[in-house]
Amino acid sequence: MMSTAKLSHESWGVLPDGQTVDLFTLRNAHGMRVSISELGGAIVSWHAPDRAGRLGDIMLGHDTPADYWAATSYMGALVGRWANRIARARFTLDGIEHNVDRNEGENSLHGGATGFHRALWQAREDDGALVLTLDSEEGDAGFPGNVRVQVRYTLDDDGELTIDYRATTDAPTPLNLTSHGYFNLAAQPGADIKGHVLSIDADAFFEVDAGLIPVRQTAVAGKAFDFREAAPIGARLEWPHEQLSLARGFDHCYVLRESQPALREVARLYEPASGRVMTVSTDQRGLQFYSGNYLEGVRGRNGMTYGAHAGLCLEAGGFPNQINMADREDVISRPDKPYRQITKYRVGVLV
Repeated sequence: MMSTAKLSHESWGVLPDGQTVDLFTLRNAHGMRVSISELGGAIVSWHAPDRAGRLGDIMLGHDTPADYWAATSYMGALVGRWANRIARARFTLDGIEHNVDRNEGENSLHGGATGFHRALWQAREDDGALVLTLDSEEGDAGFPGNVRVQVRYTLDDDGELTIDYRATTDAPTPLNLTSHGYFNLAAQPGADIKGHVLSIDADAFFEVDAGLIPVRQTAVAGKAFDFREAAPIGARLEWPHEQLSLARGFDHCYVLRESQPALREVARLYEPASGRVMTVSTDQRGLQFYSGNYLEGVRGRNGMTYGAHAGLCLEAGGFPNQINMADREDVISRPDKPYRQITKYRVGVLV
């Protein structure tokens, strides 16, 4: 459906260094609204109706830009240059070894401590869409090449939020971008995601080591990780499995079934009490399912404190540590090979 969304913006707050931050809100014809911050390009809130038509915020978040700046949970943010982990914070590209920011033990996570999630993006309106741009200079967090990134957010009247990523570089560099939104379709304070029902179109996932670095692909069949048929998340969290113990829940990348066209529906999330349902479509090979295992004690909205599994992430992108895998060339951008990614989150209701 074509978008008739309207875009508005307001001053939202101030960072510790005095920089001001604006908040932009997309609204569709049915009252749904999605608010996005210049800081980190973060989806701050998404108000969507339940089966009775009552609006509720299906995103976890913080109250102020200063809270986002201080936090380490990447709430709703655009993350890069490299989403997820790079083992030992190093990689070799065209025969040159690069060392990047270590911000999770010996590994690099989500582009380092000063990644895209802490940047102030430049915002503009384009035909009802919000377009964010960011220049990442050579050497940012140790990554090579000057990179210009553009992310376009569009909300249509079917409740579909499209995130269209594009980037160019003047030198070879790894790029793997994603949106780190924490969803809870119940939209109720204190609710967890254990009653959500999830399906993922994947026959395999990556097992991880103690540092959550992928070590091998393995079939989902017969394991807690098999979401080819829809299953409640809470019941799966209780399955005895070494991988669940390592991550304190799900924090694993699924190897999505590939198809033509490349943009296809890959996951579906349903919350029975509210009737809300969300589908995820992407042209990417991987989908990271994170069940909010480390949200305990994280300061949330309206002064509340989140608990473990208060929200979940479904992050589309390349594979964690793929820059150190045999198929690394797939995640390297070059001057003649720009980066492109499209992911869509569509929220509706089952009556």
